[in-house]
Amino acid sequence: MKKLTRREWFRSSGKVVLAAAVAPAVLSNIAEAATSKASQASVQYVTHPNGKEMCSNCKFFIPGAKPNEDGACKVVSGKISPHGYCAVYMPKK
Repeated sequence: MKKLTRREWFRSSGKVVLAAAVAPAVLSNIAEAATSKASQASVQYVTHPNGKEMCSNCKFFIPGAKPNEDGACKVVSGKISPHGYCAVYMPKK
């Protein structure tokens, strides 16, 4: 095994310290991207149905406390009307 000089040891240690300092920022950006929701505008959300297709029939819809109250969506941000519709609509099975 090759013996490290002090200069080589400092260089390799510096790389480890730099990687440890940068890793949390990189990993938090990845986690944030994975958990962030799409904006209503980006999915063409509207508060009225598209025929029989509406949020209350979508598998991503999270109902409000009462049937006609606004709820939420697993993929779209903000309050979501049960009678609304957007481009990511996916019927419940």
